[in-house]
Amino acid sequence: MARTFYKSIKNSVKYWWILLIIGLLFVGLGIYTFAFPTASYVALSVFFAVSFLFSGISEIVFSISNKDEIDSWGWTLTYGIITTIVGFMLVVNPILSLEVFAYYVGFLVLFRSISGISYAFDLKNYGVKDWGVSLFLAIVGLIISLILLSSPQLAGLTAVAWLGLAVISSGLFAIFISLQLKKIKDIPNNISDDLRSRYEEIRKEIEDFKNQ
Repeated sequence: MARTFYKSIKNSVKYWWILLIIGLLFVGLGIYTFAFPTASYVALSVFFAVSFLFSGISEIVFSISNKDEIDSWGWTLTYGIITTIVGFMLVVNPILSLEVFAYYVGFLVLFRSISGISYAFDLKNYGVKDWGVSLFLAIVGLIISLILLSSPQLAGLTAVAWLGLAVISSGLFAIFISLQLKKIKDIPNNISDDLRSRYEEIRKEIEDFKNQ
């Protein structure tokens, strides 16, 4: 806990707004799915492909930029790589059956939800009071993704509705996480130089005591 708190004082989270943009994009994608449920699978696939490519590359940049600031940066990097790969696969082969399409989306949301649970406990370690909200959103996404993966053969509008719910839940999670990271980012700016110096002295004394 002390090490994590020290990290929050020494380092500031970079590019927190990337996750905000990704979250808004996914929510918009979900709304589009609900607004045009009868759109062809090709149209949905292309729209999802572009969104996944953009969000995947963005998350890769975000994770690498914050590898020294965020404990779970590896989850974000892995998710970004997987999202980029899925987006590329959709670009190469946009003509997919709804069943295969549901598998793609379900798998992505499943991984996002699992990494989201890890993120939630990171927020708890940072002392964020609302960490339970992120845990709840991650669990909701996990349940929806399991429904998609276990029953991808859902027909017609039912399948489209679950796809919409899946990306919306993932988007809401990303938005919430981004706003919490912004709060953590502001911690170093709100700590006086005197308090920072005193904390550094205490930390050094603790390290010296351990090494005795």
